[in-house]
Amino acid sequence: MPRSSRPASTLPDWLILVLGAMALALAMGIGRFAFTPLMPLMLRDGTLTAAQGAEWATLNYVGYLLGALTAAWFSAQPLRGLRLALYGVAATTLAVAWVGDGLPAWSGALLRTVAGVFSAWALVCTSSWCLGEMARRHLSHRGAWIYVGVGKGIALAGVVAWIGGHQSAQALWLEFGVVTLIGALLLHVLAQPGPATAAASSTPAGQQPDAPPRTLGLIVCYGIFGFGYIMPATFLPTLARQQISDPMVFGLTWPLFGAAAAVSVAAAALWMSNWSRHRLWAVAQGIMAIGTLMPLLNPALWSLALSAVLVGGTFLLTTMGGLQLARAYAPDNPTPLLARMTVAFAAGQILGPLLVRAIGDQRWLGWDALAWGHASATVLLLITAAWLWQASRKPGAA
Repeated sequence: MPRSSRPASTLPDWLILVLGAMALALAMGIGRFAFTPLMPLMLRDGTLTAAQGAEWATLNYVGYLLGALTAAWFSAQPLRGLRLALYGVAATTLAVAWVGDGLPAWSGALLRTVAGVFSAWALVCTSSWCLGEMARRHLSHRGAWIYVGVGKGIALAGVVAWIGGHQSAQALWLEFGVVTLIGALLLHVLAQPGPATAAASSTPAGQQPDAPPRTLGLIVCYGIFGFGYIMPATFLPTLARQQISDPMVFGLTWPLFGAAAAVSVAAAALWMSNWSRHRLWAVAQGIMAIGTLMPLLNPALWSLALSAVLVGGTFLLTTMGGLQLARAYAPDNPTPLLARMTVAFAAGQILGPLLVRAIGDQRWLGWDALAWGHASATVLLLITAAWLWQASRKPGAA
């Protein structure tokens, strides 16, 4: 397939990176993960039950999977897909505030499903647009900076939920929705998509080419990453709330997660740009395994905080390493491979809660469902970290 003839954006380099980071902060920090610090507050307010919370979380993952499966629709115009995704995140976030207060209870699950679709589109389209623009300018090493936005979004959402912990969850949903809408409007005004072009290809119209065989390992590792991180990413604030009920204390776990994510990506962009992407991903996935192990060893607050730092600090390094490798393996049109990896990630994060739900209240060999979930995540993350490390030693490894 010849290289795409899409014209490069006329925006300055720094503005593309800022807009990409902002888009990921909103789509992921709010669209994907705002529910994590808000769930214990909704439980406190009585607007959500634990069972409903599990359903909302699981259906958001299902929506994320659906979004990953359809993200390739925007291969020709990723910026258009990104704009649509951000408006969708804003609309669904605002609407969640009225669930149970004007909207029926079942609508919350539907809104979180749709929000998951929009979040997946945003991640794939932002990566495709920003990394593509940086590659055209021979500045691929700067592309990593957009992923700082995810950590900042998670941290800011966590801080807002922490500082505003004595507000109602409804008020916080409204605040998040307004912020996302402002960001979507800003992107709409500053970034305009160029005309769609069709790159010549031997693949029939409407059919995506198969991923090269060498990418299968990347897809599997990215899927296991989705399974591995989801346990702490879903349950850390709730586990902390079981230790102490004050939202000014248990609410700190999520800002720690996001702050560690933002700092780690900034550090990688500054000091690890010459590392092999395979090796960076391997190290990050290995450290994440230690983070998933901590709640299993000791559920105390200090252990949960350490887990937040270890998983949060490697979550985005793994995301960055995986998506940059996708760009390296498919430089002409990375969107289909990015979408496949995101599908695997989404499937992995759905399997985590399903495993916990399947075990239920039973105890196997003295461990409950959460313990088995964390143990499985630890083992699988370590296996894939070893595979990635071996792949980094092969000649020509990216």
